[in-house]
Amino acid sequence: MALVKKNELIEKARSARTASQFLSVQSSAEKDQALHAIAVQLHTDSNIILEANRLDQERAKQNQMTPSLLDRLMLNEDRIDAMATAVETLTKLPDPIGDELDHWDRPNGLHIQKIRVPIGVIGMVYEARPNVTVDAACLCLKTGNAVYLRGSASALETNKALVSTIKRALRQTKIPKEAVQLLEDTRHETANQFFRLNGLIDVLIPRGSSRLIQTVIKQASIPVIETGAGNCHVYIDESANPEMATRIVLNAKTQRPSVCNAIETVIVSRKWFDRFGDVLIDTLRTAGVSCRIDPSAADKFPQLPTASEEDWATEYLDKIIAVKLVDTLQEAIDHINRYGTKHSESIISEDPAHVAAFFKAVDASTLYHNASTRFTDGEQFGFGAEIGISTQKLHARGPMGVKCFDQY
Repeated sequence: MALVKKNELIEKARSARTASQFLSVQSSAEKDQALHAIAVQLHTDSNIILEANRLDQERAKQNQMTPSLLDRLMLNEDRIDAMATAVETLTKLPDPIGDELDHWDRPNGLHIQKIRVPIGVIGMVYEARPNVTVDAACLCLKTGNAVYLRGSASALETNKALVSTIKRALRQTKIPKEAVQLLEDTRHETANQFFRLNGLIDVLIPRGSSRLIQTVIKQASIPVIETGAGNCHVYIDESANPEMATRIVLNAKTQRPSVCNAIETVIVSRKWFDRFGDVLIDTLRTAGVSCRIDPSAADKFPQLPTASEEDWATEYLDKIIAVKLVDTLQEAIDHINRYGTKHSESIISEDPAHVAAFFKAVDASTLYHNASTRFTDGEQFGFGAEIGISTQKLHARGPMGVKCFDQY
């Protein structure tokens, strides 16, 4: 049985490789036509997709999946509509493939050009996020790449339904359906084989928990674009407008706690906290957030659990927040650079010098001034769909949209 599975694994990769060679020379109009067909088919097949998702949700509940992960797994009509809208948005974006990045002439007579070309076959590794199936497939198709998807066992039925929908749509176009492949065998040993398909997959992109990402990095022999976990922070400077600061923290924590751009720690100037801390804590608790308070403020808030070293490093993905008090801006910066995951960080401040220092010193893919970290999103940035938030420093950084899936 293992040999059969391995052959299937390789054959799908070979099919994707062949499709990528055909796809790389297709026109922008043909690729956009395929994306439009997918968006339409998502609406047509919504009942099939929702039924598959219901089966996954039932199994997940039986396996006692956490509420935050259940939220990521769950699809409804609104989320399918959002997926279809994101796909349609991609059709309106310029196709980067074929763009000239640079050119120059040499004294020896050479005329040299840098031209954007597809990468080839993208291997996508992700957890219980069915929307990633559509986002990854459509971003790759838009940029002339084939994609080989490896989702989690918890979302298998939904992923199978979504890939079937995509393939049904592609049959109506010139784009080969083999350009989108799904690895249905979700065993870890098969995943490890997937991570080593050198020559068939050009790059792996893991999206999910820190554990998943580190597993891929350690096991893969293929290049990896790292999309990091989101231990994000908002720093409230002593000059921050209290109403604005409270509103931004509330949004960044509670709008959707289970996603990677939600904050896990709010860092607060002690001077600001002495004046407005009660309102901040009360607002968070009223919204159902469990606050873990800095030990130095434990006497003032004896009813709250005290934050520990572990809390500073934890991505809760839930309605839990750690509250860190600092005396200086530099202390806040040092805390972020020590415990952050280089994802998204925000400063709430009316002091231009403090904002400039924060932006210069904090190491993260995306920095904000007087705004929520929840904006770190491909659609919010005008990229259409995104395949993940890259937190590494090579090839791509931040939300990975259409201009992150090419080479020259």
